[in-house]
Amino acid sequence: MADEKNDSTPFLQNGTSPIITKTPLPGKTVKPGKEGRGKAFKQIMASFVANLGTINTGMAFGFSATALPQLKSADSSIQITENEASWIASLSSVGTPIGCIISGYLMDAIGRRRTLIITEVPLIMGWVLIACAQNVPMIYLGRLLIGFGSGMVGAPARVYTCEVSQPHLRGMLGALASVGVSTGVLIQYVIGSVTSWNILAGVSAVIPIVSLLGMTLLPETPNYLLTQDKPDKAETSLAKLRGSTCNLQDEIQKMKSFKEKNHVEPLKTPKEILKALLSPSTLKPFGILALYFFIYQWCGVNTITFYAVEVFETSGATLDKYWLTISMGILRVIFTVVGCILCRRCGRRPLTFVSAFGCGSTMITLSVYLYYVQYWKDNDLPPQNSWIPVASIYCFTIFCTLGYLIVPWIMIGEVYPTQVRGIVGGMTTCAAHLSIFSVVKTFPYLKHSLNDYGAFGLYGSISIAGMAFFYVFLPETKGRTLQEIEDYFCGRTKTLKKASITETA
Repeated sequence: MADEKNDSTPFLQNGTSPIITKTPLPGKTVKPGKEGRGKAFKQIMASFVANLGTINTGMAFGFSATALPQLKSADSSIQITENEASWIASLSSVGTPIGCIISGYLMDAIGRRRTLIITEVPLIMGWVLIACAQNVPMIYLGRLLIGFGSGMVGAPARVYTCEVSQPHLRGMLGALASVGVSTGVLIQYVIGSVTSWNILAGVSAVIPIVSLLGMTLLPETPNYLLTQDKPDKAETSLAKLRGSTCNLQDEIQKMKSFKEKNHVEPLKTPKEILKALLSPSTLKPFGILALYFFIYQWCGVNTITFYAVEVFETSGATLDKYWLTISMGILRVIFTVVGCILCRRCGRRPLTFVSAFGCGSTMITLSVYLYYVQYWKDNDLPPQNSWIPVASIYCFTIFCTLGYLIVPWIMIGEVYPTQVRGIVGGMTTCAAHLSIFSVVKTFPYLKHSLNDYGAFGLYGSISIAGMAFFYVFLPETKGRTLQEIEDYFCGRTKTLKKASITETA
């Protein structure tokens, strides 16, 4: 199969093919075709448990959509203003960047697995604090802790998944984090529509508790253990993750060869870390992903997510706003799963273009309709064709989940050098959540200055304009090993395209 050919292709150094002497490896011979791969079930289960914490990220996003209307109501036990509502919605994104940076450091210092265990502590504390809140500051503090924990879990979950999965599964499993986020949003929409905001917060604490217990059962990633000069533990870990069907000696030998050839050693001093962070192999992919996240967030996705109920109210839709919000959450989960499958078949670039054009066109359609809604209100006319804003938001959700919601998060675990994958992964999720904070916090102000139609028109225009950036700079990493991707950004190879290989992963 193409995957095995791809994995056995010698790395290029300085543009020339090195002379490699193949020495027979101990153990069984590599089996042809799919038989030589590891057991998919083991990799799927490890990735599933590692991404349980990402459900909490979605719950942090979706909480404000159902909680804010309740808190604004006259019979609420805690009364909030419009300004306080915007802070409750956006404060989770304030704590997130701090969590991203800390978890990035911890990933490289103590490992991916231990970091994922630690991340659940502030999440549990945050949800419990909100559930017991007697005033607005307690809700603020709870949202900060939840954001902090959500920031910590993002990069480790994705890096862990990419490091424990083989190339033919990595795209699909790397997208599990996006499925987790979408599931978390849906959980909040459903439970929040039938219960109070404080009970919703208490129920939400269950997810991080289960995630913490699950992570104690998983091994550390082989890649990390090799960087820590623990080859025996790396082999043991790989055996647990692959099963008996995989040629473990072959796979571990490739990891060791890459480590030795490129002098991949643990970075011990701040000077070494800074040098690695400022290298082109780090800065290039970081710049690409940071801008990707900015464009993706400013297409309006989290404005819809955080303010879903209010957006449906504003749009003039005649159906029940809570049922519309729940059905939107269901669509998001379904098409995130579809996106996972398509990511394995179609690649990163095509799905990104689908999202960019689809999100841009649907936001502009919504903007035009909202302009007429304003006109009808000013002239005391009844709204017409109220299905248009609902269809626009639903189509927007579908297009967004197929690419935007999946591709950049997968690439966090793919494109960075092994030595600083944790730190830069944390920096990237930090940049992503800063973009989330900027768009969620500014939405109320954009509404007042540009009106609803102007705000959504701006979001749509940014998404359409982003297509030019993606066309020029976004690489295709589908089917490439982590070592091949690192070689590309280091400049040891000129392209990730290989005409002789039929991509199947």
